[in-house]
Amino acid sequence: MCPGNNESAGKRKSGKTRKGDAWLRAALIEAAHASSRARNTYLGAQYHRLITRRGKKKAVVAVGHTILVIAYHLLRDGVDYADLGPRYFDERDEQHVTRRLVHRLEALGYAVQLQRPAA
Repeated sequence: MCPGNNESAGKRKSGKTRKGDAWLRAALIEAAHASSRARNTYLGAQYHRLITRRGKKKAVVAVGHTILVIAYHLLRDGVDYADLGPRYFDERDEQHVTRRLVHRLEALGYAVQLQRPAA
């Protein structure tokens, strides 16, 4: 169950997912819907990050695929699940997030000067 995103030269091609177990797909989609409602989790942050670019249905399929990959690794390695947290995507590339937000504020007409707080 992998969300399709086949695009070449700006032309969107078929984005359908491959065939698989319908019951497993339904269970993963339901789990993805439930996890998307949780605000303070990695999966909830991933869903809210993806709906802006892909839409709700593709975001749910992507989160369902992530749940499947997580389950595979948990079973293969025999470890407990450790949530990465809702701020994972912000902390992964902090400079990119900062630059993007500064550009948004400047586009609204603000003069932005960044300064880290004293510890």
